[in-house]
Amino acid sequence: MTVGENIKVALNSIRGNALRTTITSLIISIGIMALVGILTAIDGIKGSINENFSNMGSNSFNIKNRASNIHFGGRRKKNKGYRSINFAEAREFKRKFSYPAITSISVNASFASQIRAGSEKTNPNNMIMGGDEKYLLAAGYSLANGRNFTAAEVQFGNRVVLLGAEVKSRLFKNRNAEGEIVSIGGIKFKVIGVLGEKGASMGFGGDRIAIIPLQTARQIFPNPNMSFVITVVVNHVQEMEAAIGEATGLFRNIRKIHFHDEENFEIMKSDSLANMVIENISYVTLASTFIGFITLLGAAIGLMNIMLVSVTERTREIGVRKALGATAFNIRSQFLVESLVICQIGGVGGVILGILIGNGVSLIVGGAFIIPWFWIISGLLLCFLVGLVSGIYPAIKASKLDPIEALRFE
Repeated sequence: MTVGENIKVALNSIRGNALRTTITSLIISIGIMALVGILTAIDGIKGSINENFSNMGSNSFNIKNRASNIHFGGRRKKNKGYRSINFAEAREFKRKFSYPAITSISVNASFASQIRAGSEKTNPNNMIMGGDEKYLLAAGYSLANGRNFTAAEVQFGNRVVLLGAEVKSRLFKNRNAEGEIVSIGGIKFKVIGVLGEKGASMGFGGDRIAIIPLQTARQIFPNPNMSFVITVVVNHVQEMEAAIGEATGLFRNIRKIHFHDEENFEIMKSDSLANMVIENISYVTLASTFIGFITLLGAAIGLMNIMLVSVTERTREIGVRKALGATAFNIRSQFLVESLVICQIGGVGGVILGILIGNGVSLIVGGAFIIPWFWIISGLLLCFLVGLVSGIYPAIKASKLDPIEALRFE
């Protein structure tokens, strides 16, 4: 028998045992769906993270407080009591840093604030940032409308604000926001500009933000432990290491750190956080792969049982085929092809569902729609291996049946 004839026989057998075959294919589909779906979502999320952080530029770095509570992959940095970077230190660094680069000072004044405009108000989940006139460039923001802060507005703490795209849309719908008055923390601000859409990565809303002048943030959100962030943007990526070296030396002098002691601040490149998040996601990738393999192992055992039952039920059929001249190789091929066809049906269904679900999750968290050709091919190859492993023992058992005894089987 040719491969085509074996496939026809396999399809006829599948139609004759539709319920059993459907259940087995569904188990295989669930395993492949879990594997392809989660890995597709992760690939989409990784792409979104890289895109969002690349907007900040690969030629920038931050000097920030080392005593951070952010932790990745279950590893938390031990808090050794490092003190915050105060405004005087940040301002002194900006004044003394002589490397040809753009230097900006910013502070996160509030993680969760509500912004009002007349009778409209936002949810209390907006970030309020204090920044200088260089902050937009340093943070990778652009202006959709209006203008940036002037140096005088930053110095004198004027009540002006730049709104994120989502905040503007919520408060003013399709109206022009420039010149309007909004209220933040009970203080009224004049809107002078609207930021371009920045998007979101893994739920962090880059458009749920309001930026106010640095001095204004210090006045309205006073906090003795307020920690300022210094951002340095060099002209070329090749200058990064030299700029980091000079910045490290200067800031050690400003903080009067002895040359034997370690830094009580940290320097983070613009892509470092993205790399840490992606590294953290790799643990999810391993876990999802393990879950998918366990599901497929269960499907393989179920498929093998079905094929063994099929051999028993079709003993007379096997006897007739052997009596008509079918060889042991023909019988083995018939049952092996049947096992492979069942697996591929489940695999194709699982790949389609996995792509849809994975991209759905990716789009929800701000990722892009992707066609994961690597995972598609890997999933189908995995299904082929499952079908081969599950079908080879029943196929060998069927091929070894004695034709005379098989014809007598009731």
